Amino acid sequence: MNYRKLINIFSMTIVCSILIIACNKPAGSQGSSGHSPSPSNTKVFKWKLAQTWKTNVPIFGDVTKKFVKIVNIMSNGRLIIKIVPSNIHKAPLGIFDFVKSGRYEMGHSASYYWKGKNFNAIFFTTVPFGMIATEQYAWFYYGGGMELMEEFYSKYGLLSFPGGNTGNQMGGWFRKEIKTIEDFKNLKMRIPGFAGEVLTKVGAKTINIPPGELYQSLERGLIDALEWVGPSLDLQMGFHKIAPYYYTGWHEPATELQFLINKKAFDKLPPDLKEIVIIAMKSTAYDMLSQSMHESAINWEKIKTEYPNIKVKTFSKEIIARLKEENAKLLKERAAKDPFSKKIIEHQQAYMKKVRAWTKMSDYAYLKDN
Repeated sequence: MNYRKLINIFSMTIVCSILIIACNKPAGSQGSSGHSPSPSNTKVFKWKLAQTWKTNVPIFGDVTKKFVKIVNIMSNGRLIIKIVPSNIHKAPLGIFDFVKSGRYEMGHSASYYWKGKNFNAIFFTTVPFGMIATEQYAWFYYGGGMELMEEFYSKYGLLSFPGGNTGNQMGGWFRKEIKTIEDFKNLKMRIPGFAGEVLTKVGAKTINIPPGELYQSLERGLIDALEWVGPSLDLQMGFHKIAPYYYTGWHEPATELQFLINKKAFDKLPPDLKEIVIIAMKSTAYDMLSQSMHESAINWEKIKTEYPNIKVKTFSKEIIARLKEENAKLLKERAAKDPFSKKIIEHQQAYMKKVRAWTKMSDYAYLKDN
């Protein structure tokens, strides 16, 4: 089945309007409690969704809550999905294996966490100096990205869908100011994905740490720096109390989270429930981008007015130039090493060249004068 075609079955304008109305029903209205009555002759499917995030994590956790609510309302209670957060299942970076094995029918995480299983998973989250969020969504849904992602995950018996975008992320929190590229040498930094590969090339010691362990790792001195998301989520984590230098981004211009689905479980659903799941994923993923933009705007204002000790910085032109150089070298090396890497890299770069020309003509031309 071509899931790209299935995604576009409904008119998104009509469906999203229905979803917005449904999600804003007051408590106690039909479907809002999550237990709408179903006809006695209709089968009820019960799924579990394991997520990388702990209970009540804002934004990331909001995506799954909204998704589950929409599915339940639109299916009239025929598909009930229970969210299992990482503080319950105890394996925040184990979502891939959970869903692949069928222990959980679904998961919510980020594709670049599976770098150790297959490096190419990185490319479906974001890459340094790559597409911004609107460009990347265009690539996924209209530029062939979904087909490439389906090709990649099918070998594992999985389906993967965009699961929410943070937009452009900040470059991280540092204990000390980074003045030259030499300051990265022996710097212990939590940074996942392709950006970690780039910083390793300039001498940093990079590591991936689950979200729930970030503050503790920084506090104990296990790391000297870390990147998380941006103002939308960073302030509540308290990183600024230990590492006051806050750098603007270069490494994750469009970080896309991920819905993972066990294909066998999905194929057991009737056609209408499959469509409901897909539309609910698409709706809540894009909603997260809007929420991330809003929360970042609110917290960016707070940084200026309530957190005078935070030192907002931008890496020098010399540092950025070196990082771009190393990034380009690594992409070239990766493409030479793996045919599928080459396929994805060339596909993304060709699409970005096309779409970026319009971004510059539209958004950039407008913003640079305003």
